[in-house]
Amino acid sequence: MSAARLLPIVIALSFQSAADAAPLQFEWTGKFARTLSTYDLFADPAHQVPNEGLIAYDIITPLFSDYAHKRRFILLPDGGSMEYSADNVFSVPVGSVLVKTFLYPHDFRNPEDGHRLIETRLLVHTPDKGWKGAAYVWNDDHTDADLAVAGKRLPVEWIHYDGGERSTNYTVPNMNQCKFCHGGSKPIGPLSLKARQLNRDLEDHNGMTHDQLARWIRDGILQGAPSPAEIPRVAKWNEKNEGSLFDRVRGYFDTNCTHCHNPRGIAGNKRIDLRYTQMEPWKRGVDLRSTGGHYSASKLQKVIVPGHPEYSAVYLRMNSRDFTFMMPQVGRSVVHDEGVGLIAEWIRSLQPADHPQP
Repeated sequence: MSAARLLPIVIALSFQSAADAAPLQFEWTGKFARTLSTYDLFADPAHQVPNEGLIAYDIITPLFSDYAHKRRFILLPDGGSMEYSADNVFSVPVGSVLVKTFLYPHDFRNPEDGHRLIETRLLVHTPDKGWKGAAYVWNDDHTDADLAVAGKRLPVEWIHYDGGERSTNYTVPNMNQCKFCHGGSKPIGPLSLKARQLNRDLEDHNGMTHDQLARWIRDGILQGAPSPAEIPRVAKWNEKNEGSLFDRVRGYFDTNCTHCHNPRGIAGNKRIDLRYTQMEPWKRGVDLRSTGGHYSASKLQKVIVPGHPEYSAVYLRMNSRDFTFMMPQVGRSVVHDEGVGLIAEWIRSLQPADHPQP
C-alpha cells in the first residue's frame, strides 16, 4: 500500500464567486434528460473540464468501485452556499447538483496518457422530491452520455499499478439502486461532503495547489466553518505517514462501509457500527459475535477475531467475490486487494479483548 499507488489528483478546478459572471444554470424539469449534454456541464467532456460554475472537488479516501477513478464536481444554485458541519454531511441548498464521473486510465501507472470514460452520475436536490439520482453512460468518443434508467454492464480492462492486465464487468446502477447506498432506511442524499474527507489540497491543470475548504470559505460557498486549521481531517488510508493504522482503517471504513453499517443504516440490525466517531472496539466488531448472515454464510462466530483475519467475517467478506457473502454487495465485482490488505494488517495488530462481548 505504498503512496505510489495513489492516482495524482490533477483536475480542472472551477471556483465561482458572486462577482463572477454568468454562472452555469441547471434546470430541473421533474425528470432527467435523456442525454448528459442537455445540462452543458463540461467545456471539454472528454477531459472532464467543467464549465464556469461547476466546482471540481475531491475527497481524501474515495469509495472503492472496481478500481475506477473518479472526478467529482458540485453545482450550487446562483448565490447558494453549503452549511458547514464538523461531523456530518454539509447541508446543501435546493437546486444543487452533485456530479461524479467514473473512468479508467488505460495504464494506471501513467494516468495522464489516456482514459476511458464509463459513466457520470448526477444527484440533484430537487425542490419537490428531495434528492434524485441517475447515471449516464458515455459513448465511445466521449462526446456525450446517455441516461441509463435500467443500468448497464460494461466490460472494462486496464493495466494495473503492478503492470499486470486486469479486467472486469463494470456495473452501472439502475435508478432504483441509488437508495441502497445513498439512503438505506432514510431518504437519499450526499455521502462524501464531510469536512474530514474534504479537508485536503488540490492541484489544478496549471500546477497550482489550492486548499480546498479554505477556497470554499473564501469564495462564500461554505458558511459557518471555523478556521481551516480547526477543521478535522481523516487519515489517508494508504499513506502510512499520515496517521496510525487504526486511523487509516477508520478512514477506509468511513467511506466504504459507514453508509450501511451505522445504527440507522440498512445494516443497522447487524450491530456493527463503523461510523468514524465510534471508538468502542466491540461496537466496531472486535470480538463481537456475528449475527444473521455472518454466521449462516461463513460459519464464523466473530466479526473480527483479534490477531486472526483468516477467522474474521469482515476480512473474509471483503476478500470474497461471492454475491451471497461478499461485502459490500453493490458497487464492486473484484476484490480491493490493497484495502483488504490494510484491514488484515489492522486485525493482526489487535490483541484479544479481556472481556469479549456476548
